[in-house]
Amino acid sequence: MISFADHTIVAMSRYRPPSPGSSPHITRQGFDALKREEKELWGRRKLVTAALSAAAAEGDRSENAEYIYRKKELREIDRRVRYLQKRIPDLKVIDRRAGGNVIFFGAEVKLETAAENLTVRIVGADEIDPARKFISIDSPLARALLKKQLDDEVCIVVEDQTLHYRVLDVSYPDA
Repeated sequence: MISFADHTIVAMSRYRPPSPGSSPHITRQGFDALKREEKELWGRRKLVTAALSAAAAEGDRSENAEYIYRKKELREIDRRVRYLQKRIPDLKVIDRRAGGNVIFFGAEVKLETAAENLTVRIVGADEIDPARKFISIDSPLARALLKKQLDDEVCIVVEDQTLHYRVLDVSYPDA
């Protein structure tokens, strides 16, 4: 804040604190999938670059839809490749299989709620998949489940709502 005689000026900055990073843990299957994706993107990039060159050779680029589309596609591929190249070296592959009925990273957990039974798998942030019920280890449910055992009860608060779960089964799938 800066003061001049009768006026006060509040300095506004564009600074935003960095968002908290996601967990670096990943399953072997998730790590292999990211490596495959990176390799496939490099192959696809070659095809897009060739198509972009052909579109650029057609002349006026300002009204060339093929050229504009391929430039956008190339930017998206490059953005994802840059992300993977920065992220993959930082990841820690968790291969160990925990035994017994205690919940750790990589566990597939069958839960009972008041309305239904639900099965989720605790995985890294880079491999979440709602369709397969893969939840991030950083999620509130996963954090609450860690180190719990069969028949333990878990309560989490999400958006002013308390959810109750009971652990019915714990397993560690290979794939």
